[in-house]
Amino acid sequence: MRTEIKQKMTETADYIFRHPEISLKEEKSSQELARFLEEEGFHIRWNLAEFETAFVAEWGEGRPVIGFLAEYDALPGLGQEIRTEKCATGGPGHGCGHNLLGTACAGAACTLKERMSAEGIRGTIRVYGCPAEEIVVGKIKMNEAGVFDELSAAVTWHPFDRNRVSYDIWQAQDIKNYKFYGISAHASRHPEMGRSALDAAELMNVGVNYLREHVADDVRMHYTYTNTDGPANIVPAYASTNYFIRSNKWERTKDASERVDECARGAAIMTGTKVEIERVTCNKEMKVNRTLAEVFYEEMSKIPAPSYTEEEIRFAAEISESAGFDNNGEYFTGLEPLEDEPVPLAIGTDVSDVSHTVPTIMLSAAAMCKGTPLHHWAATAQAGMSIGRKGMFYAAECMAAGAYRLVTEPELLERAWDEMKA
Repeated sequence: MRTEIKQKMTETADYIFRHPEISLKEEKSSQELARFLEEEGFHIRWNLAEFETAFVAEWGEGRPVIGFLAEYDALPGLGQEIRTEKCATGGPGHGCGHNLLGTACAGAACTLKERMSAEGIRGTIRVYGCPAEEIVVGKIKMNEAGVFDELSAAVTWHPFDRNRVSYDIWQAQDIKNYKFYGISAHASRHPEMGRSALDAAELMNVGVNYLREHVADDVRMHYTYTNTDGPANIVPAYASTNYFIRSNKWERTKDASERVDECARGAAIMTGTKVEIERVTCNKEMKVNRTLAEVFYEEMSKIPAPSYTEEEIRFAAEISESAGFDNNGEYFTGLEPLEDEPVPLAIGTDVSDVSHTVPTIMLSAAAMCKGTPLHHWAATAQAGMSIGRKGMFYAAECMAAGAYRLVTEPELLERAWDEMKA
C-alpha cells in the first residue's frame, strides 16, 4: 500500500474519531470520507435511498463491479478519550471502530484502483458510504432501493479483537416498539376508572418470559421499557417497550416475533387497553459464501499480520487490567484458521441483507486487544490510537488483495454467484 494512501487513511480515521456522530447524523464523517475518495479520483454521488449521509464513490467502467461497504456512525454515550481507564466524558464514541471501518474500505478501493490502472484491468470499483449501521437501518433501506443490484461482489470488514475471515452467520433480527394506550385515573380514589398501559406492558413481558421455554435454542428476545407516564398515584395512560428478537434464521426470528406480537395483543385485551406495534427495522441472517471466504483467506495468509511496539503492548496490558479482560496476557495473535463450517454469531448487522442480493465477504482484523468487546469504552479508546490503525491498514491490504483476485479471475465470481443462488 502506497505511503501517501496510508497517511490519508490515518488523517481520515483520526478526523472521524475526533468528530463522532451517531446514526443518521454523520454529516462530517461522510463528507470527510467522500473527500478522501474524491481526491483519489473517484466520482461521488450523494443521497442514496433518501439518506442524506449516504454516498457512492465510483471509479472505472464495465464489469465486474466490486463494491466496498463503508460505515462511519458512532455509538451514544461512550466518549472519545484514548486512555486505559474508563472516563465519563459523555457524548458519542466509536465503540465499534467505524472510524476505521469506512476508512479501510476507502484505502482498499484506492489500492485496488492503482493496481487495476497500472495493469490496464477493466472493471468498476465502488465505495458505498453507508449510514446508520448501529441502528440496523442503512444498508437495509439501500438494499431495498436497489442500490447494490449492479454489484458483482460486496466486500467489507469489521474491527474485532482478532484476525480472521468472518465466516459467520450474523443473526436475523426483528426490532419492534410496543406502545400501549390506556385511560388515566386517580390510582387510589377512582382506580376502577383507569386502564393501565403499564399493566399491559408488564403482562406482555410476563407472557414473553413464559414463551422463552417454547422457542428454538438460538432465539433471543430482549426488551426494555422506553416510556411510561406520571407518578405512581396516577394510572398510567401510556407505556412502551422496545424488543430485539433474534435467531440464526429469519424464519425462526419471524415466527418468534409474531408470537411476541400475540403476547402484546393478549395483554391489551386483559387490561382493556390498546396496543400499537411498530417495526423499527429487521434484517435477515448473513448468507456466507465459501468461495469468497477461501479466496480472501488465501490472500490474508500472504499478508503479515501487524506487529506491536512495547508501548502498544503496555497499553493493551493496562487497559485489559482496568477493564477486567480475561486474555491471560495474550493480547494479539496472527491470522486464525478458516473454519470448516459457518459460525453462528450472537450479534447482527445490516450487511446481512446485502448478502442475499449479491455474494458478500466480510473480514475481521484486530483493531483492539483480545477480550475487548464491541460497544465498550475500551474498544473506543483503541480505535483512536495506533493499535486500531494497524488493524485498519491490515484489513485494507487484505480486502484489496482479495478483490484483485475477483477482477482478474472471473471464474471465482461465477462460482460465488452459483453458490449464492443454490
